[in-house]
Amino acid sequence: MIIYNVTINIDDSIHEEWLQWIKEHIPQVLATGKFKEAKLTKVLVDEDLEGQTYSIQYRAHSRETLEAYYTEDAERLRGDGLKRFADKMLAFRTELEVINEYSVDFK
Repeated sequence: MIIYNVTINIDDSIHEEWLQWIKEHIPQVLATGKFKEAKLTKVLVDEDLEGQTYSIQYRAHSRETLEAYYTEDAERLRGDGLKRFADKMLAFRTELEVINEYSVDFK
């Protein structure tokens, strides 16, 4: 399993607008069929950066489908956010390979 992680720092001046936009954007990314789920999380640690920081974790079906996303969809889907928020956000992307998963069943 591959996790495609996008970490974004958002300027406070556009935070609410961006948050509304990203909640609409994530389903568009999932609609490509390249990912099985996504999680939007807020980074809680104090940072030197101003603004708000979020992480979106997309679970890709496979390495091949992630590559297909890059080739077929990424530029188009990133374009809207870049046009709207380009100078007010800073994003970086990482790929994570899931080695093992663990869970606890609380009863």
